[in-house]
Amino acid sequence: MNVTYPEVGATREGPLPDGYQHTTRRVRLGSGAELFRAAADALARWQPERGAGLRVRSSAERAALGVEFSAGIGVGALRMWVPCRIVWVVDEPDRYGFGFGTLPGHVETGEESFLLSTDETGDVWFEVRAFSRPAKWWVRLGSPVARLVQHRVTDRYVNAMRRL
Repeated sequence: MNVTYPEVGATREGPLPDGYQHTTRRVRLGSGAELFRAAADALARWQPERGAGLRVRSSAERAALGVEFSAGIGVGALRMWVPCRIVWVVDEPDRYGFGFGTLPGHVETGEESFLLSTDETGDVWFEVRAFSRPAKWWVRLGSPVARLVQHRVTDRYVNAMRRL
């Protein structure tokens, strides 16, 4: 199954593509190599999603290139599962993260990424970047609500990483 958009990898660096809603959030988590390692491990084990209150179904315990997963939002019979695939990974001494793209069946089309980095002073930063647009007519109809949900989930990702 292929991702549902042509701009694969656009959340990794550079400007986000035109024609989509954009989300960018960058926050300082603290400092030090120990925090960076702990944050990278948490990121690889789906902690931002789980900490945001989402359920995660994955073909692997850890994030890796090509891994497919679905995030579930909602409760019980009202839970909606959105399928994604990891399309890029960076694993360097001072940077760790990945980008994931939407698969057919997702309510939106686009890509989102989580990236940890350590700057020259040892501060650890967490960045979320995304571009998306509705893939379903009812999401387009409820676009203001969908944007609000996306911002709220992004806030929850950030808060989950800050709790480390």
